[in-house]
Amino acid sequence: MLAERAPSERLAAALRPRPALDAAFRQGWDALAGDDAAERWAAAVLALLHANAGAACLMALLRLHANPATLADVAEHVTEICRHAGAGAAVNCLDAWDRLRLPGLWPGFLRLSREAPDDLPTLAASAASIAQAVGGSGFADFVALGLKATGRDKLRRAAFFALTDPLARRALAHGEGSGFAIHERRLKLFATALWGRPPALRPLPAAEGRPPPRRASLSDGVVLLPETFPGVPPAAQAALYRASVAHALAHLLAGAPRQPVGSLKPMQLALAGLVEDARVEALAMRRFPGLRRLWVPYHVAQPEGVTAPALFARLARALFDPAYADTHGFIVKARAMVAAAAPFDPAASRRIGGLLGNDLGQARVQFNGRTHVIEPAYRDDNLGLWDFGDKAEAPPEMLDLMVEAARVRQEAGDSGTQQQGTDAGTARARPVAQPAQDSVLLARYPEWDRAEGVERPDWTSVRAVPAVLGDVRRLDAALDSVPDLRRRISRLVRAAKPGRPQRLKRQPDGMDLDIDAVLDAEIAREAGELPGERVYRSTALQTRDLAAVVLVDVSESTRQGNVLEIERLAVTLLGEAMAALGDPFALLAFASDGREQVKLTRIKDFAAPFDALARARLAGLAPGLSTRLGAALRHAGAEVADVRSFRRLVLVLTDGEPSDIDVPDPLDLVEDSRRAVLGLRARGIDAFAVVLGTEGADNAARMFGRSGYVALRRLEDLPARLSDLYFRLSRR
Repeated sequence: MLAERAPSERLAAALRPRPALDAAFRQGWDALAGDDAAERWAAAVLALLHANAGAACLMALLRLHANPATLADVAEHVTEICRHAGAGAAVNCLDAWDRLRLPGLWPGFLRLSREAPDDLPTLAASAASIAQAVGGSGFADFVALGLKATGRDKLRRAAFFALTDPLARRALAHGEGSGFAIHERRLKLFATALWGRPPALRPLPAAEGRPPPRRASLSDGVVLLPETFPGVPPAAQAALYRASVAHALAHLLAGAPRQPVGSLKPMQLALAGLVEDARVEALAMRRFPGLRRLWVPYHVAQPEGVTAPALFARLARALFDPAYADTHGFIVKARAMVAAAAPFDPAASRRIGGLLGNDLGQARVQFNGRTHVIEPAYRDDNLGLWDFGDKAEAPPEMLDLMVEAARVRQEAGDSGTQQQGTDAGTARARPVAQPAQDSVLLARYPEWDRAEGVERPDWTSVRAVPAVLGDVRRLDAALDSVPDLRRRISRLVRAAKPGRPQRLKRQPDGMDLDIDAVLDAEIAREAGELPGERVYRSTALQTRDLAAVVLVDVSESTRQGNVLEIERLAVTLLGEAMAALGDPFALLAFASDGREQVKLTRIKDFAAPFDALARARLAGLAPGLSTRLGAALRHAGAEVADVRSFRRLVLVLTDGEPSDIDVPDPLDLVEDSRRAVLGLRARGIDAFAVVLGTEGADNAARMFGRSGYVALRRLEDLPARLSDLYFRLSRR
C-alpha cells in the first residue's frame, strides 16, 4: 500500500488549477519549508480549502507573514472560525489579528464563532478598541461578559460588541486588568481551584448619589464585590480581587453563624470584626499556607500612631504576621487574648472585641463609625458577621457604621434595574409591599403573562433573606428514629460511588484504535470528505459528574399535617447521601409575597459543607406566604448553571399548586412555571418535581411533563422516596 502523501503535496495538487492561489502557496511554502510546523500549516490550509472558504479567505491566509508555528496556529484558528461563522467572518478576524498581533484575540473569536457567529464581524471591527482597554489577556473575558450579560437578546448583544451598550463601555472604562466584569471568570476559576467548589460572586454597583462601595461584602453565602476598587491602580486590581475573594470564602468556610449585635458599640463591632478576620485567615492558612503570600502585601502598618485607624491597622498586622514587632500595650494584650482563644470558636471574636473596645474607650481613643474604613483593603465590610434583629439593645446612633453600610448595600443592589413592559394594570398585578429591609436583591427575572401571551421582562425580584438557626436536636432525633432507612441509603451510596472503569470511544488519542471510527474515517476519505480525527479508544474510571440544586417549598401550605417536619427529615437524609457521594449541591428554600418579594433562604451553598450549620438553618425554616414557583426555578437554574458539571439538576419539593397574592388566576403561574422548566431544559438543565399529595398532580404534569414529576399519596413516604429518586435521576 502506498504511503499517504504529505499535506503539503496534497495542498499543492489541489491549488494547481488555481494559479493565483498556487503562486501564493508556493511563495509561502518556500519560506516555511524545513520547519517542523510547516506540514501542520499546510494541513490547516488544506482543511480550510475543504471547508469551502473561498479565494479571498485562502489568499489572506497564504499571504500572511509570521514565524511558522504562529502561522500554523493562525491557520487552524481561521479554519475553525470558517466552519462555524463562514469565510467572511474568518477574514474579518484574520485582518484584526494581523493589525494587532495579539495571541489573546483567538480564544474570544473562537468562542463567539461557536455561540453567536452573526456578531463575529462586529467584534472583529471593535477588537482594537477592546484590546487597547483590556489588553490581549482580557479580550476573552470581555467576550464572555458580553455573552453572559446579553443572553438571547440579539439586539443588545450586537450593541455590546459594537461598544454602544452601557455595560460594555463601563467594562472598558475600568482599563486593563481592572473591574469585576473583566475578572469574574478568572475569580470563579481561582476560587474553585482553591476550595474545590464554585463560589457565588455578584457585582456590587454604586448606588445613585452615593460613593462607590470600597470593600467586598457577604450576604447569605453570596460574595458581593465592587465593580471596581476606587483609588486602586488598574494593574493592581486583579491581585486585590483575588485577595478579597479568598478572604470572603475563608469567612464562608469557617461556618460562623451571625452574632447578635446586642449592646456592642460601633468601636467594639469593628474590633470584633477585625479579630474574626484574623481568626478565619489563620484557619485558611493552616490549610493553604500559600495564602499568606496573597494577603501579606496589604499589611503595611508600622508601630507608630495612636489614633483609632492607626491602632486598628497595627492590630490587623500583629494578628496576621507573627514576625511583626509592636510593643504598644494594647497590641500586646490583644495578641495574648487571641492566642489564648480557641481557634474554632467564633464567639471568642465577639468577646475579645468587646473587651478591647472597652480598653480603647477608657483610654479616650476617638472612633468615628461613619468614616471608618476596614483595612487592609482586601477585607470585607463584616456585615455578614452580625444579626441586626429587633432585640439589638444598642441605640440607633451607636450602630451608624453597620446600619448605614447595610442601607448603602441594599440600595446598590437595587440600583440600575428598571421594571420594563407595560403598567401593572396591563400585567393584571396588584400593588405589593415594599421589599423588607433585611433582604438583598439577588436577581430579577421575567414572567409569562398567559392572557396577553407575552413575557414581562424583569417582572419578579428574587431576594435573599437571612436564615434563622433552629434547634438541631429535634432533627437529630428524627434521624435516629429511621436507622434502617439510613443504612439502606448508605448501601446505595456505596454502590453509586465511582470506581468501575468504562470504555471511551472516538477519542483524540489513546492506546487502541476504535475500529468503528476508523471505518467511518476511511469512508469519508474515499468520498472526498474530511475524515474525523477521533479514531482511538481508551478506558477511564467511572466518575460522577452531576450538580444539583434542591429547591424546597416552605409556603403556608407546608404548615398543615406536619409537612415541613417531614420535608426537613427527607432533605437531611438526601443531603447526607449527596455529601457522601461528593456531588456538588445547594439547598434553597423559597416562598413569595408578591412579585417583588420572592424570598430565598440559603440552607447550603455549593461552596459550603453539609454540616451542623446547614442543619441548623434547615431546622429553622418556618412555613408561610405563597408559592411563586417560576421565579424560584429560574434562580435555581442560574445558580446551577455556573457549576462546572456534565449534568445539572434542579429538584423541587412542592405541593404543585403555584399561587401568589397579586395573581388572581393560579393558572397564570402554572403556565409561567412550565415555561421556566422549558427554559432550564433548553440550557441543558434537568428539572424534576416531587409533589406532596395528589391534588397538584395535574398542575405538575403541565409544568414538568408527564415524566418530570412524581406525586406521593402518603407524605410519610417522602424521606425514602426522595433519596431513591435522586439515585435514579443521577443514573440517567
